[in-house]
Amino acid sequence: MRSAAVFVFVVAFLSSACNRSENQAEAATGGNAKVGRHLIYSYGCGSCHAIPGVAEAKGTLGPPLQGFAYRTYIAGSLQNTPENLFRWITKPQEVVAGSAMPDLGVSDRQARDIAAYLYTLQ
Repeated sequence: MRSAAVFVFVVAFLSSACNRSENQAEAATGGNAKVGRHLIYSYGCGSCHAIPGVAEAKGTLGPPLQGFAYRTYIAGSLQNTPENLFRWITKPQEVVAGSAMPDLGVSDRQARDIAAYLYTLQ
């Protein structure tokens, strides 16, 4: 019986930590992480990137996005801030001309949602 109680506590603790992470990411970006995860799937980001929590996202062309929240730089030169991430997601060719990152026509609202999800990746 005691091991069952410990298991329930651990699951509740981990769930709470995930929710805190999601809440912090959403507060920092003004986006919705759940919507962002869906958008990442819909835009096919996983064809180039390996992205935890996104079905079929096992691409190897772009960098894997595991631990994105802790990265110092985006695209090798931009400080990892929500504003810079929004720019990178919506206008990658303006940030780094000739980059393999395509301009997919992501709206500002969608960029906020995608960023919220990426900032949950710890």
